[in-house]
Amino acid sequence: MIALALLAAYPAPAPSVDRQRFEACAALAETDSARAIEQAGTWRINGGGVAARHCEALAFVAQKRWLPAATAFEAAAREADNKADGRSGNLWIQAGNAALAAGDPARARIAFDAAMVRGQAAGVDLGENYLDRSRARFALGDKKGARDDIDAALKLVPADPLAWLLSATLARQSGDLARATTDISEAQTRSPDDAQVALEAGNVAILSGSDAAARVAWEAAVKNAPNSAAGKAAADALAKLGAPIKP
Repeated sequence: MIALALLAAYPAPAPSVDRQRFEACAALAETDSARAIEQAGTWRINGGGVAARHCEALAFVAQKRWLPAATAFEAAAREADNKADGRSGNLWIQAGNAALAAGDPARARIAFDAAMVRGQAAGVDLGENYLDRSRARFALGDKKGARDDIDAALKLVPADPLAWLLSATLARQSGDLARATTDISEAQTRSPDDAQVALEAGNVAILSGSDAAARVAWEAAVKNAPNSAAGKAAADALAKLGAPIKP
């Protein structure tokens, strides 16, 4: 299932003493986030630097406290920038994702721009960076910027179903149903059981005049994830269509 990768692979800090302490703190964040925040705060006050701030951010993520997480990631990224630390780009990306989760796409856009400026990512990682920024631009209503970023991402991560899903959604909202149909088909090929993809497939189909295809897609979304936001949206769409929801 497509999901926000807030805890994507992040480089462990060096030197080895900091690395071991960071790994222990990050592990604690998963089991006792409150204690991890306390330990990270003490470590930060005593000179823990980037590693301490990073662990604090991860603990906030574990608590789904997205704004404090974004703030901590940003602080870690700025400190990494000041020290010419190669981790800063990744930390800015995590700050952006936390800001998106907090419902602040403008703040996320700034963070994603900062990551791009650092120029530390290449290949697949760069493609994911473009994809992340496209989500912020999309949320801000910058359709042209979002399209530019999505197209750049598709060249670098063509196997990522989220890229095709976002491309299809943007095309639909821009009135380009031909591209929306093509791109959502690509997303379905790569993630056939994802409710978000099925929901969008139904949205594209209904606008294309195919009630039957829309019904099939929305029923799949309900079946695959009935309690998810996508599943519930699909159920609402089926109700408006006057279609019985199959168990």
